[in-house]
Amino acid sequence: MTTTKTTTAPPAGSRLDPEPVPRRDFLGLASLWAAGAALIFAGLGMLRLPKAAVLSSPSKKFRVTLPDALAAGQAFVPPGRSVAMFKDDDGVYAISTLCTHLGCIVKSTHEGFECPCHGSRFTPDGAVTKGPAPTALPWRKVTLSGGKYVVDEDETVPAGTKVKA
Repeated sequence: MTTTKTTTAPPAGSRLDPEPVPRRDFLGLASLWAAGAALIFAGLGMLRLPKAAVLSSPSKKFRVTLPDALAAGQAFVPPGRSVAMFKDDDGVYAISTLCTHLGCIVKSTHEGFECPCHGSRFTPDGAVTKGPAPTALPWRKVTLSGGKYVVDEDETVPAGTKVKA
């Protein structure tokens, strides 16, 4: 008795089925697509370069109207600014509220100013009474223009410089 083996051939695929892509061809195509995508994203990034990505900051010169109820020797800090303005019999002046130690914003107290970061203390005119601040708080330039005071946070003036009210 002889047995015959019958082998069945795999079913023939349709003519419309795509041919399998060899592994090397797939890796080559994938690397080309990755390189192309990298070039496109690099090109888009370079198109953004001419436009500055800088946030605008407020001007260092600004106008202030002092409150009528501001008592002599009482500090008025304009919102969003780093100066304290004072009014007395001699005139109006502004003192920076940035500590000369590490640039923390000092708080106004009854005795003058106090730095909440490292404990420096200043008199009402900005002189240092307790360290570690190395120098006094700088006075800022104040001018009178059209009934309003103009403060320049970038320009330092000698201590005691006041504008007549």
